Amino acid sequence: MEPESIDKPYYRDVPPIPTTEGLRLRSPIGRGVLAATILGSGMTFLDSTVANIASDHIGHEFHAGIASLQWVVNAYTLVLAALILLGGSLGDRFGRRRVFVVGTCWFALASLGCAVAPGIGWLIALRAVQGIGAALMMPGSLAILSAVFVVRDRGAAVGAWSGLTGVASAAGPLLGGWLVQDYSWRWAFAINVPVAVAVVALALRYVPETRSAEVRRPDAPGIVTVALALGALSYGTTEAGNGWTARAIALTVAGVLLAVAFVFVERGRRHPLVPLGLFANRAFSGVVTMTFLAWGAQGVFSFVFVLDLQVAAGYGALRAGLATLPITILLLLFSARGGRLAARIGPRTPIVAGSLVAAAGMALLLRVDAAHRDYWTDVLPGVLVLAIGMTTVVAPVTAATMEAAPSDQVGIASGISNAVARAGALLMIATLPALAGLRGHVYRDAAAMTHGYRIVMLACAGLFVVSAGLVAATVGPRPAADPTRD
Repeated sequence: MEPESIDKPYYRDVPPIPTTEGLRLRSPIGRGVLAATILGSGMTFLDSTVANIASDHIGHEFHAGIASLQWVVNAYTLVLAALILLGGSLGDRFGRRRVFVVGTCWFALASLGCAVAPGIGWLIALRAVQGIGAALMMPGSLAILSAVFVVRDRGAAVGAWSGLTGVASAAGPLLGGWLVQDYSWRWAFAINVPVAVAVVALALRYVPETRSAEVRRPDAPGIVTVALALGALSYGTTEAGNGWTARAIALTVAGVLLAVAFVFVERGRRHPLVPLGLFANRAFSGVVTMTFLAWGAQGVFSFVFVLDLQVAAGYGALRAGLATLPITILLLLFSARGGRLAARIGPRTPIVAGSLVAAAGMALLLRVDAAHRDYWTDVLPGVLVLAIGMTTVVAPVTAATMEAAPSDQVGIASGISNAVARAGALLMIATLPALAGLRGHVYRDAAAMTHGYRIVMLACAGLFVVSAGLVAATVGPRPAADPTRD
């Protein structure tokens, strides 16, 4: 949609827009808008990397078991996955700049709380609070770009946002690993505060306020039900790491029942959080399920691989963080080419081939242990193969999701895909380490860590193979043309 007219009262505190159609990218105001959204999004991307790198140091300082370290990652992911669609809806209703700024301040305060957390319980709780801030920020950044720039500059703005937030993601292992290793894991969270101050200053100075012309009430029953379902499932499966006690079984069963209840709740809503009609499309259902499996595998890989490098292979935090840097670099450099390839030949072939290549990368990394720890010969080959596979998959998955959705629902389809990817990572991190025998403080033993790590890697490779088969069976060889799509 286009920004509302500049004579609206909530434009009085920002510089005047030269045209009622929107901003130009090369204007001073346009560059200010781009800087605010890139810094804000980059901060959340960097923070997700830091939690994995810092896990070993957090575990040592707080004498925490593997379940607690899982929750340091999952508390954030759980809240973000449950609320990210709500965050976009609130921005449309109350103003995208306002919600973006509130989310940034919220995220900064929670980050400061994480930096001074006195115990593992406080850290987990504050990571959940961080997730609320991220859910308010993340949908708003791209929505702001789409709303305030003129049509001919939107593609360039989104491209610049993608590239520069990719740089922030690439810097995450370097900056986070350096702070964790040479200073403290606490500084890896505290660094968000000055960045957030800059984001708020830029947003208040340059970003015009925009709202949606058609505002729908947030689907509160749907939001509450899906949040409770994800929470119960992740809590139950994490608890099962110490054995399937009555509590673990009860929570897991409750999560399944709440997930079923969510379907019935959404069927009765006029404006549901998740339009279930989208899943009547076989290709959409197949790609979304693949997203759950593949991004779940990638999420648990990031958690376990970095931990294994530090516990079993003896890497420092900086070196372990940098070990996965090729994945981010290849995604940054070549994802656009993957998108162009999907446009030419359809998304099915790149997704299937990329998933199988990613599975091969996971298999190559099985040998990493105390005896096979050399980065250039034992780690890098598998990381590069995995990076090639993920780079081949990412853009075509987005293309397939968008092509399978009706033109008037591509936004909600993208939101569903994003939320499902995070839910996949959440549940895989909760379940696979426990199934691999990484329970309690066992992970601190190098031999036990290596054994559990290999089981997780085999499972991740299997998930990518299943993903390839699923897409091959559900997605057509070429995307269906939609003459109404712009």
